[in-house]
Amino acid sequence: LSGLSFAAPLVPVVSNLTGALADAGELRTPDYWVRHVREAVRFADGVTALRAAGVDTFVEVGPQSVLTAMADEVLPGDGDILAVAAQRRDRSEVSGLLAALGQLHVNGVAVTWPQWFTGVGARRVDLPTYAFQHQRYWPTTGRPRAGNVSGAGLGDAEHPLLGAAVDLAGDDEVVLTGRLSLTTHPWLADHAVAGVTLVPGTALVELAVRAGDEVGLSRLRELTVATPLTVPQMGGVRIQVRVDGAAGSSQRAVTIYSRQDDDTEAGWTRHADGVLEPVSVDEPVVGAWPPAGASEVDVAGWYEALAGHGLVYGPVFQGLRRLWTGDGTVYAEVALPEDAAGEAGRFGVHPALLDAALHPTGLLLAGEEPSGPQVPFAFEGVQVHASGAGVLRVRLSRSGSGVRLVACDEAGAPVVSVDS
Repeated sequence: LSGLSFAAPLVPVVSNLTGALADAGELRTPDYWVRHVREAVRFADGVTALRAAGVDTFVEVGPQSVLTAMADEVLPGDGDILAVAAQRRDRSEVSGLLAALGQLHVNGVAVTWPQWFTGVGARRVDLPTYAFQHQRYWPTTGRPRAGNVSGAGLGDAEHPLLGAAVDLAGDDEVVLTGRLSLTTHPWLADHAVAGVTLVPGTALVELAVRAGDEVGLSRLRELTVATPLTVPQMGGVRIQVRVDGAAGSSQRAVTIYSRQDDDTEAGWTRHADGVLEPVSVDEPVVGAWPPAGASEVDVAGWYEALAGHGLVYGPVFQGLRRLWTGDGTVYAEVALPEDAAGEAGRFGVHPALLDAALHPTGLLLAGEEPSGPQVPFAFEGVQVHASGAGVLRVRLSRSGSGVRLVACDEAGAPVVSVDS
């Protein structure tokens, strides 16, 4: 330390060595810093000295909020002080800092906001002054995102529908968990059957395939939906995806459960059961596009007609763009809307996109009068060949009493196949 040079501080410093306002000359001696390392930290005395000097706002600059909590303990019951942490353990750095600046701002501390918005194109606007003008001026909030679950001893599932994954100690069982609500997953509201918001079967397939990825069995041999999974208008549902069976087995059972958020006393509802198996090396193809020799079908009014049968699809699920039929085969081009396509890369296949690929199945079941709204409830031989597609070229054909699906991307590369 004696080989260094020390400058006087530009702002007043309360010393953690003395617990009082430091003398500028004292801070410029090597002896002070040796004592600073070796002797007790008088944090409480320093906070008390600051308060006595008229300080009423404390900002902690550090990786978490330990000192902020300590300051509150040193000055208990003092309602005139504001203690703010610039970072918190359960928040990202940017959101933590922005929350701290916002808290300071609303409590009267001047914040130089132009520096925060440099380079982002933000500009000042006049706020509305007429209280009853029914036009929204406030930005809508983004989708809440789950925090880091590693602190709870869990693995990050890295999936939009699932938050955590854990392999149970002393057992080969793997459990993936998540929470669904119309606040966190607003696109689910675009799938309504008979007036009820229903999680599509394709989303349950997506959950099962993600569980298969976790255990190295990424092909879904079969999945049967036993009980529909609904999402309430308010609140949400907790979901669990369990994989049973011995590790290293060529087949393992997968089961999907849910429980209402506001009813912790209730048991878990079993929604779907399936079997996972290793992937197949076969990569099916759709063929030439547009399909040769097929007749194009006008899709205008398609979704209005489905709504008349009780299947009400919102914008995210209205993916059917073009449609052809010929020789007992249906070809379709489906796409996600632009505001949903950006999230497609986080799924194996976005459930709304795969659901839209199945919308033309009615053309293959002509003459079979349904008793009411029909949605897929059993899947066999599902394999995702590539993820991230926002547009699919689809070929649908009869497979016994079911429908076979093959879909590729705009380059002709296989994306997903369903045997039935």
